[in-house]
Amino acid sequence: MWTVIYIAQTAKIADNIKKRLTEEGFLVKIRSVNLSKQQYEILVPSGELEEVQEVLNSIMRL
Repeated sequence: MWTVIYIAQTAKIADNIKKRLTEEGFLVKIRSVNLSKQQYEILVPSGELEEVQEVLNSIMRL
């Protein structure tokens, strides 16, 4: 089962987060939420949620 971990405001931000998480060894999907607002959900397997949250927090601090 996939879980939303973050909602990015642009495709570029979503792609960057996906790239960074993939480099850390996580499976990542991007799903468009609302075409009029162009928001993108970052999804990860629910079993990896806690680990991904830690890595995402370190990515967002940079």
